[in-house]
Amino acid sequence: MGVLEILLLIASVVMIILSLLQSGKSDGLSAFGGSDGLNLFANVKERGSEKVISNVTMVTGIVFFVLVIVIRIMN
Repeated sequence: MGVLEILLLIASVVMIILSLLQSGKSDGLSAFGGSDGLNLFANVKERGSEKVISNVTMVTGIVFFVLVIVIRIMN
């Protein structure tokens, strides 16, 4: 297992953990049922630690996809 594969493994585990740490935004995603009807794109602002976790998750996802592409090109 090479260095890139180990980095990919670490990035995937970190992304899974960060995704689980994020709070659910079910208030703005009431597509089926609920009193508000179809409200898929409600304006939900993230603040404080939620914003940091969201940004780190996004960066980790970008790193994940870049690593997958680099590993695929090298093989």
